[in-house]
Amino acid sequence: MPQEQYAHRSTMQTSEGPQVYKVGIYGWRKRCLYFFVLLLMILILVNLAMTIWILKVMNFTIDGMGNLRITDKGLKLEGDSEFLKPLYAKEIRSRPGNPLYFQSARNVTVNILNDKTKVLTRLVTGPQAVEAHSQKFEVKTLSGKLLFSADDNEVVVGAERLRVLGAEGTVFPKSIETPNVRADPFKELRLESPTRALVMEAPKGIEINAEAGSLKATCRTELRLESKDGEITLNSAKIKLPNLPQGSSSSAGSRQKIYELCVCPNGRLFLSQAGASSTCQINTSVCL
Repeated sequence: MPQEQYAHRSTMQTSEGPQVYKVGIYGWRKRCLYFFVLLLMILILVNLAMTIWILKVMNFTIDGMGNLRITDKGLKLEGDSEFLKPLYAKEIRSRPGNPLYFQSARNVTVNILNDKTKVLTRLVTGPQAVEAHSQKFEVKTLSGKLLFSADDNEVVVGAERLRVLGAEGTVFPKSIETPNVRADPFKELRLESPTRALVMEAPKGIEINAEAGSLKATCRTELRLESKDGEITLNSAKIKLPNLPQGSSSSAGSRQKIYELCVCPNGRLFLSQAGASSTCQINTSVCL
């Protein structure tokens, strides 16, 4: 380049001044950026406020959350609690002095499992009944005395007194074995078989005792008192047989009121008017 041209360009640049180039975001881009930063700050504040509100409502503390408290002995729940999925715990108990409630819309089932997750014992409480499935069922007192037990072989009632309050009494379709059958004080005791026979057997003896009342035995066809190796004793101040048949009178028009008790060969009893000697042979027609 010729020296004159270079000097002329230099003179032109000096007269115009230096050029400045601006660096940054200007215009609508800058306004959008400020808007997004402001929106982000609002979201952060709202999120922080919601977090504080949730912590307040759920009662989050250093000891637990809501009704749940973490103690040295485990977890402590205060108030009503609802579990939507299975709960696994070693022990569940209520607060001292308060009852423990299990509430369900259908039933409550308690299962006891073995190492192979096989059900050994099951207790089901439902709207229709309470069912217990186990090999043996026992009810004991606080002192350990057996009150009731049931298994496949027998049912044992260990209470001193078994009271049945049903209006129709107690029905035993088969035999019953007991050392004593008695009624409540001032109540009647009735042993009744409406359609079949009533049989009482004992290897040594049967004692029927009514200390403050009368004893009545009624049947439709036959009442039999039988002793194979011993005797039957009727021990009373008065023994009455009011419906025994009477033999024919030995003397017509006699009004004698003294009778002799006679026995037929078939065991039938009848009355015959007493005489100087036995009059049973005279009235043998009653035995026919």
